[in-house]
Amino acid sequence: MKATLLAFCLMASAYATFGQELYVNTEPASNMAAHSLGIRLENQGFTSPEFKNRSTLEIMYGATGKLMVHGSAYVSNFYQQSQHLEGGSAYAKYRFLSIDSVQSHFRGAVFGKASISSNPFNTQEIALEGDNSGLQGGVIFTKLMHKLALSGSASYLRAFDNNGNAPPITGAKNAVAYSISAGYLLLPKRYSSYNQVNVNVYAELLGKSNPGYAQSYLDVAPAVQFIFNSVCRLDLSYRAPLFNSMERFSKNMYLIRFEYNFFNL
Repeated sequence: MKATLLAFCLMASAYATFGQELYVNTEPASNMAAHSLGIRLENQGFTSPEFKNRSTLEIMYGATGKLMVHGSAYVSNFYQQSQHLEGGSAYAKYRFLSIDSVQSHFRGAVFGKASISSNPFNTQEIALEGDNSGLQGGVIFTKLMHKLALSGSASYLRAFDNNGNAPPITGAKNAVAYSISAGYLLLPKRYSSYNQVNVNVYAELLGKSNPGYAQSYLDVAPAVQFIFNSVCRLDLSYRAPLFNSMERFSKNMYLIRFEYNFFNL
């Protein structure tokens, strides 16, 4: 019993201590603790030219210290007036590099994602979060330096026909995505208990390009995050374009997410 409680405390404490790596719009190279389960409820959307939103249920599992998997289901009214089940996705991330020191580490990971969607193609962005059926693969590197965490990622996406809905003749089916993320632990100033509320602030640059189609964008996405009792978190974010030449839904979009984690299952 004491050993189980100690293991829980160590994992929960690590979740809070390295909270500045828990990016809101991207994934870090670090993984969740082995044999832990996370449940996410997320809503994101836009208000112009009319209010549209998407809700996501995501289940995450730390299979080992190096491997974690996600499963997601998407419901939205982006493509029609009423909310409907759009599809789902599966995600896996494997950490292949770990260089650790006191209050600092460097991590590298590869990831893959597969998605299925019933939506029609009517935007230029290839996105596997309910919009398109397809595959994605990429690499992530994350550096933690005391209260600051920096991360970068690059990936390739390939879109398939959406339940028989083929893209238009001029529509791209390949895309390259990239991101740069920074997170800073704002509070607490000093740890005395893993029950303390953590406050993390983030700034993320999110980009995507369709090679050969002169379609691309670069967004900035500031965010704030609250971690409670080292097991649950609340994320608030808003992304806005710095540059945009792509028709898409993700422009000027808010994000609200709640996550709860169960450790030492």
